[in-house]
Amino acid sequence: MLDHSAVEANIPAADLDRARQYYADTFGLMPVEEFGGEALRYRTAGGTFFNVYRTEYAGQAGHTIAQWHVDDVDQEVRELTAKGVDFEIYPDMPGVEWSGPVATIPGLGKAAWFKDSEGNIMCVDDGMPKG
Repeated sequence: MLDHSAVEANIPAADLDRARQYYADTFGLMPVEEFGGEALRYRTAGGTFFNVYRTEYAGQAGHTIAQWHVDDVDQEVRELTAKGVDFEIYPDMPGVEWSGPVATIPGLGKAAWFKDSEGNIMCVDDGMPKG
């Protein structure tokens, strides 16, 4: 059943070369596999995989398509900002407190959102609630 399966994010890209450069420059990631110029597969040091694939529909989702669980959201935001990443602020999120681009969400922890080179919404967060 699905409860024994791995799950991966599939991230759309209108320009696969631009996305490849973005993931290399911003995150230091290189593809571990390529699929005929149509898709790239990445593996993080945390052992998870995600795929970036060519499509004309990149950046059209109005929601977070991938989350990066990090140890320190504030530090990650500082490091990514230094690399030119612009963070989004969503002031209409109920119950959320903002400190610059970092949101504190009651019961969930901290998170910050940004768009990748293709306009897809990504999130860095401090993982699942500790409990």
